[in-house]
Amino acid sequence: MDTTTLLMPLAVFVLAGVVKGVVGLGLPTVAMALLALTMTPAQAAALLIVPSLVTNLWQLRPWHTLGTLLRRLVAMQAGVCVGTLAGAWWMGAPAGPWAGMALGVALLAYGFWSLAGFTPTLTPRAQRLLGPVAGALTGLVTAATGVFVVPAVPYLQALRLERDTLVQAMGLSFTVSTLAWAIGLRINGVATSSVLGPSLLMLPAALLGMALGQRLRQRMAPVLFRRCFLGALMLLGLYLVVRAV
Repeated sequence: MDTTTLLMPLAVFVLAGVVKGVVGLGLPTVAMALLALTMTPAQAAALLIVPSLVTNLWQLRPWHTLGTLLRRLVAMQAGVCVGTLAGAWWMGAPAGPWAGMALGVALLAYGFWSLAGFTPTLTPRAQRLLGPVAGALTGLVTAATGVFVVPAVPYLQALRLERDTLVQAMGLSFTVSTLAWAIGLRINGVATSSVLGPSLLMLPAALLGMALGQRLRQRMAPVLFRRCFLGALMLLGLYLVVRAV
């Protein structure tokens, strides 16, 4: 990738990092949505591997509570791995009009769900039954679109975790999704050694954006920012669907 080719992805990762710094999630979602305007979802996915993995590992802290959380969510994370790898084997690398449409639909679904504000409460029995299902569905969506949030985030919100625990749980789910996704891309010949360099170059931009976002969070209402963020995602999703049609 030459300097000119790198400028647009770098700007995208700064913006995606800002969103993650303000609301605690959204880096892969924003990056995939914007990068898909100029490249295939598979190419965008390859660029996301290193920034997504590093920023989500950072979100796993504090480490001393991670073991308890992992035991609670292990069935869901197993479902994520199975769904992602099965989806990668079944559908192949995300490319072509169907991939753009799938990404657009995922963005619209996430936006509508989040803005609706409907979050059910799951009983312990329902959690045991739905955890693997939510994980597997998240894996299939990840394999098709590179978006980790549907239905993982709505499911985690339904567990009624404390705020810090919820942020850590999302970091855990996103980390597992990133690792499984990277393996799936490798299976399909996308995540080769040649893409690691460009992906690594995106990491400083993402970290810079996160730092800016954390500063911005202190100056503006997170609720307003989140609504603007979701509205922009839905417009991008609608554009991707219309373009594919």
